[in-house]
Amino acid sequence: MEALLKISDSMDNVVTRAGKLASLLAIPLMFVIIYDVIQRKFGGQGSIKLQELEWHLHTGLFMLCFGYGYVRDSHVRIELIRDNLRPRTRAIIEMIGGILCVLPFCALVIYFGFDFVARSYDSHEVSAAATGLTHRWIIKSTIPIGFGLLAMAGISIFLKCFVFVFGPTDLHKRAGYYVGTHHADLGDIAKVED
Repeated sequence: MEALLKISDSMDNVVTRAGKLASLLAIPLMFVIIYDVIQRKFGGQGSIKLQELEWHLHTGLFMLCFGYGYVRDSHVRIELIRDNLRPRTRAIIEMIGGILCVLPFCALVIYFGFDFVARSYDSHEVSAAATGLTHRWIIKSTIPIGFGLLAMAGISIFLKCFVFVFGPTDLHKRAGYYVGTHHADLGDIAKVED
């Protein structure tokens, strides 16, 4: 069981580093938006390239941060129900959700995403606008990469929940932070005992 937690921690580390690195896309995104707004307001015209760069940066930011949001438990939940469940029940529901929803969906998106990117690369796809950006495959590649990171996060969470449900009680605190008190609560996150 200790080995499963080490694998999970390694996956968390990869997803977290990728998410933190991708979050830096917010900085050039802000500058591009500010420059575009100023250019439109005072320059009298906008730039198609700037507009497309905005949505490219925005897409990259979100696609590459989904997994990070999942391992940090910062995604949307039905807290009304979840917060009233015992930690063991939370872990079981999380495992079932991961196996039945997260991982199959990620597998489909990754499978079809690679073909989506390959077709874009092979056809030298560019913007439909005459003055738009080229190399459309670059932004499309964030789809399979982002869902690959999300799948890795899903496996990591599954392993932690598995250890929490089936592992020894001395590993509950380390494995069960994910099923403890939710981040929106003011309680101690270490409350994971049954």
